[in-house]
Amino acid sequence: MERIHHDTHKENANLVALKATVHCLSGCSIGEVMGMMFGAGLDFSNSTTIALGIVLAFVFGFLLTMLPLVRAAVPMAKALKLALASDTISISLMEIVDNTVMVFTPGAMDAGLGDGLFWASLFFSLAIAGLAAFPLVRWLISKGRGHAVVHRFHHHDGDKVNSEHAGHGHPP
Repeated sequence: MERIHHDTHKENANLVALKATVHCLSGCSIGEVMGMMFGAGLDFSNSTTIALGIVLAFVFGFLLTMLPLVRAAVPMAKALKLALASDTISISLMEIVDNTVMVFTPGAMDAGLGDGLFWASLFFSLAIAGLAAFPLVRWLISKGRGHAVVHRFHHHDGDKVNSEHAGHGHPP
């Protein structure tokens, strides 16, 4: 079984990919739920609601990736670059799948915030998006891309990272 090394221990590549997928899906979900809630609550058009959800999904996805980097003393510009490199592909896939499921679920885009169909469709679409992204995230990690680029920083818990450590790894 392929293993990925970081710091002082090894983890199963599937476990690393699962953690990375859940982490990425968490940011996407925060943004997507906020976008759908604002869009539905403010009676935005479906296309505006989808656009808002996508924008917020990327914003929150990148922010959640940047937090451990900034805590590990990675400069903000480098943290942003690493977040963009590690998450853009997986967030893109999640957003394509999530929004496709929402659009093709009868009545989901027209359901209101108080409607169970709205929430069931949204959570179902996010679950499907996470399942769709896992193989991609796993493959990217196996190639030293995606979350493999930032994974080593998630275990520093505020330790200062010297420039040599912060610069090693595989570029996107």
